[in-house]
Amino acid sequence: MHKETVFIVDDDASIRDSLSLLLSLRGYATALFANAEDFLAALQPDWRGCVVVDIRMPGMSGLELQRCLRERGPSLPVIVITAHGDVAAARQAFLADAVDFIEKPFDGKQLLGAIENALSGFRALDIAQARAAFTKPTLGQLSIREREVMTLMVKGLHNRRIAETLGISPRTVEVHKARVMEKLGAQNIVDLVRLVDKGLT
Repeated sequence: MHKETVFIVDDDASIRDSLSLLLSLRGYATALFANAEDFLAALQPDWRGCVVVDIRMPGMSGLELQRCLRERGPSLPVIVITAHGDVAAARQAFLADAVDFIEKPFDGKQLLGAIENALSGFRALDIAQARAAFTKPTLGQLSIREREVMTLMVKGLHNRRIAETLGISPRTVEVHKARVMEKLGAQNIVDLVRLVDKGLT
């Protein structure tokens, strides 16, 4: 699953096969599952793409699968399909961030549009996460002295005490503190403590 894949989860084999054929003809990779439990058992954190899931299946429903995926954090976007649509189910699906809620029999263009929207959103999230990881503040941005000053700052020591501990002047401490705050993007000492508690590397 190293490329974007449309994961089809439906207990109806004819639906799975017809969707797979439709999507394959449009150049999409597909993976088929007869129920939500099998999909969750196979699910890997590096899977990319989106999920097309039937709302009513033996065992776990499509909405329950959607909720499980959402609870795991940023994950595969979900398109819900159903032959028994109602306002309450649609509302529940959209509240859990479904990309679309499509009633059977559905128009192929509608489904393809929903899938492309889902994949576009997934790509955008992927880019945002990559940018966040790239810009994440790290201790590697600090000099050895700045790290020493930061360690004493989060312990609550004042400038004069930090200066005495490190054998430098209070003015030099102020300069190092300013650089620490700027490099780590902290607005105040509370922000700094929060960053350190989150585990800067």
